Amino acid sequence: MRIKIYSSLVIILLCAATVKAQRGLNSIYSAYGIGDLETRDYSRNFGLGSTGIARRHSGYLNELNPASYSALPTQNFMFDVSLKAQQVNYTGTNISQSAGDINFKRAALGFKAASWWGIGAGITPFSTIDYKLLNQQFITGTGTPVTATTTGTGGFNRAYISNGFQLNKHFSVGVSTAFLFGPLNVTNYVGSDSTQTQHNKYGFKPNFTAGAQYTGKITKDWQLGIGGTYRFETKMKLQDKLNIVNQDGTVLYTKDGEPSWFTLPAEYGAGLSLTNGTITWVADYRHQLWNSLNEKGTTYRYQDGERYSTGLEYAIKRQYYNQSFEGAVLQAGFSYTKTPLVIGDTQISDVSGTLGVSLPNKNGQLRYYVGLEAGQRGATGGALVKETYVNAVFNFSLRDIWFFKRLAQ
Repeated sequence: MRIKIYSSLVIILLCAATVKAQRGLNSIYSAYGIGDLETRDYSRNFGLGSTGIARRHSGYLNELNPASYSALPTQNFMFDVSLKAQQVNYTGTNISQSAGDINFKRAALGFKAASWWGIGAGITPFSTIDYKLLNQQFITGTGTPVTATTTGTGGFNRAYISNGFQLNKHFSVGVSTAFLFGPLNVTNYVGSDSTQTQHNKYGFKPNFTAGAQYTGKITKDWQLGIGGTYRFETKMKLQDKLNIVNQDGTVLYTKDGEPSWFTLPAEYGAGLSLTNGTITWVADYRHQLWNSLNEKGTTYRYQDGERYSTGLEYAIKRQYYNQSFEGAVLQAGFSYTKTPLVIGDTQISDVSGTLGVSLPNKNGQLRYYVGLEAGQRGATGGALVKETYVNAVFNFSLRDIWFFKRLAQ
């Protein structure tokens, strides 16, 4: 049975690498800075509005707060894979269209290194660039309009190793060491049979997030959790390369450009949780400190970003040999995000509602999770576009007993 489960997860991971290449979405909001910054969590927190800074749970890997890894059970190994399917409708001035896509979103593992020390590691997208802009240009002397095309692709990934340490019965701390890396590519061409001008940037930089959690009983049955996180400011150096490419893909000219810089601001977050083991309520607040950086372009600027989220979970308990185990889990959540991107005088906002369900297989080693989200981002008017979207997240989580020393017979 163990070999079958591992083989299934390997197949899922290989499929995830394949579907990542399937493209269809185009978001004008990813054309700014280093692209769309990811604010969602693609673990079991997804159905709770991606809320969980204060939550300590032994059944899944919670990267929203590295201190939570100290709650992992001893002698257990956990492995997660997440995929996301998305459908988006775009509306704006002279715009009405839709698109869909499927992408890999998360691979993670975790285990308990000591009774007081939990470790997690994984990789997930940090930002995404995916857009295509068309405009008409006139060739001098002809009066004939031609279509000029600008496309953007790439984005940063986040590979991380997180450690959580339990200091005493109530208090835990943690730190996540992440590496942000990836390409930021912009291609320009005029007409359908012309050479392409490519500006390809690449960055690599470590980034650190600290976290803390406090848990304690407030009544016989109910437990309160308080959590906080702080992601440190990171100044990223972007290497630039200019390529001029012929129609058949031949590179006609290449040159290393001057590097540019992008500062990722500090972010702090705070959360609450309240649970009796069956019913759990969580709430988070996150704040990005863009105002102090004054990052801006010719048509846009950044200001402090904020995210509010909350969620409610109901876990159905199962009894086995006088012990209680978690069966099916039902979730609902809500989030409201004021993104740091300001176009003209409009700060782009994102509001959504979520649902989630987690189901175990017969022996409880593997859990299947499906999360649904419906929401809206942006606005209409001027150069703005309103995106109405539906997201579906599929998460597969393996939990197995490792590091177990058998007694001699």
